[in-house]
Amino acid sequence: MNIVLLTALGVGGATVIGALIGFGFKNLSHRFSDLILSFAAGVMLCAAAFGLILPSMSYGENPSVFVTILGIFCGAFLLNLLDKAVPHLHRLSGTDIESHSNQNGQLNKVLLFVMAIAIHNLPEGIAAGVGFGTGNTAEALTIAGGIALQNIPEGMVIIAPMLASGMSKKRTLLIAAMTGVVEVVGTFLGYFAVSISHAILPFALAFAGGTMLYVISDEMIPETHHEGARGATYALLIGFCFMLAMDFYLG
Repeated sequence: MNIVLLTALGVGGATVIGALIGFGFKNLSHRFSDLILSFAAGVMLCAAAFGLILPSMSYGENPSVFVTILGIFCGAFLLNLLDKAVPHLHRLSGTDIESHSNQNGQLNKVLLFVMAIAIHNLPEGIAAGVGFGTGNTAEALTIAGGIALQNIPEGMVIIAPMLASGMSKKRTLLIAAMTGVVEVVGTFLGYFAVSISHAILPFALAFAGGTMLYVISDEMIPETHHEGARGATYALLIGFCFMLAMDFYLG
């Protein structure tokens, strides 16, 4: 249980760490941040495939690929519904955010940021917690590590739009911390869900993997292709192979 707590704090705290880095490097080039995000996408892709989706077909009395497929699509579909309900931060430019805040006031601006960032932070936290249900702590830690690694560049890129919209540094950091808390909550939800009933483990693993695949395809990869795909593609491959090696040696 202690290791789950530390993992939850690490996954949630990664966003805050990224935010603190963002304060120091507000003029960070898009190309550099794209490479970091691409590397994280590769790490998450490997973690989703080998740490969540493949194990989902190995657990349970009657393992079935159809349960895994259903779980993947349910996870992706949930994030798709949430995306439609609240547009994600990456799809809002600083101008859009400032315009929105001028029309609807400071409270709506804060709620927009909190809800937008939390859209996939909660499912990502759940994915980190579900990983511990397999009983393979090393594998669960690699999954959580991949998610935490993705949270660092995300924390970096959310700082500039919030500051540009007129928020104070203190409130900006507070909001970043709140999004990290959401991920901590998600980690415990995932962990306790599979602890209560191992019967749902195959579906839960696939569901978590589906949410991660959705985030990678819908948000991370498109966000990294501002200045051509070649560098970002190789960074993704490096991240994938890095996590593959970690899984091989630690798993």
